[in-house]
Amino acid sequence: MARYTGPVCRLCRRYGIKLMLKGDRCYRKCAVERRSQPPGYRLPRRRRISDRAVQLREKQKARFTYGVLERQFRRYYKEAVSRPGVTGDNLIRLLELRLDNVIYRLGFADSRSQARQLVCHGHIIVNGRKTGIASAQAKAGDVIGWSQSGKNSEYYKVIEETIKSKTVPEWLALDIPTLVGRVLRPPEPVEAGVTFDPLVIVEYYSR
Repeated sequence: MARYTGPVCRLCRRYGIKLMLKGDRCYRKCAVERRSQPPGYRLPRRRRISDRAVQLREKQKARFTYGVLERQFRRYYKEAVSRPGVTGDNLIRLLELRLDNVIYRLGFADSRSQARQLVCHGHIIVNGRKTGIASAQAKAGDVIGWSQSGKNSEYYKVIEETIKSKTVPEWLALDIPTLVGRVLRPPEPVEAGVTFDPLVIVEYYSR
């Protein structure tokens, strides 16, 4: 599947905020903190940003934060519209319940891209079955653990040592001795701590 393969630090600089695309490196050597200017040629005089550009900016921040392509993101929006409740809140829940994001929130990976790699390599099991679909939607009651190949990897040994210092959101539960997580309930939008405005994204697609 196609995906963005360019330098991700440029994305953070472009939007002027940490998108947490490189995990631990974002805390140690953040490009936004070292070079706050956006990449590329800088005009001598700032132009006024249109409302349409602001909406596009928020949509792109959401896409790159969760590593979702445009067509897939549009499907998430359409599903959020079809569900009862606030569309923006539904959109956040759909993105947060992606399997790669749940693995990231559990502390099994330092970034969502790394979590996606764990799934693709067959190191993760859901309800006792191996899955290779990082975009699979988790639901309340799902149990997420490690496959035998994952437990035999050197990475698993590193996680056993470092995960003790990590905390998980209240909508998830983690058994540290066995490194098994559980989805307790769908997340509330405020618990996601997103850096984008979902209402602006709804305005973008509602034009």
